Amino acid sequence: QVQVVESGGGLVQPGGSLRLSCAASGFTFSTYAMKWYRQAPGKERELVATISTAGGIRNYADSVKGRFTISRNNAKNTVYLQMNTLKPEDTAIYYCNAEFAYDRSLNYWGQGTQVTVSS
Repeated sequence: QVQVVESGGGLVQPGGSLRLSCAASGFTFSTYAMKWYRQAPGKERELVATISTAGGIRNYADSVKGRFTISRNNAKNTVYLQMNTLKPEDTAIYYCNAEFAYDRSLNYWGQGTQVTVSS
């Protein structure tokens, strides 16, 4: 049974940090590129960061470049999103996505974790 479970969200003040985790099971994690998306109220889902299967290639949305870092541990079937210098506009539900490297139509989603940046 495939599971993709995000954790680590919460309420943080502007300028603060959070680390999101996404634990995966039920598929061969090391053959999937991993992505973090986010969706703010009233807005479309936005791709935030991606990491290749072995972690050698990482890409970020311009809005988070220099503040967020995506990483993965294939031994633990987990991907992370370290978020620093958080801004109110980072407030959103953050979703983890696993995309099969050899067939992009095969992908799995988590249920999301809420991040709220507010004083």
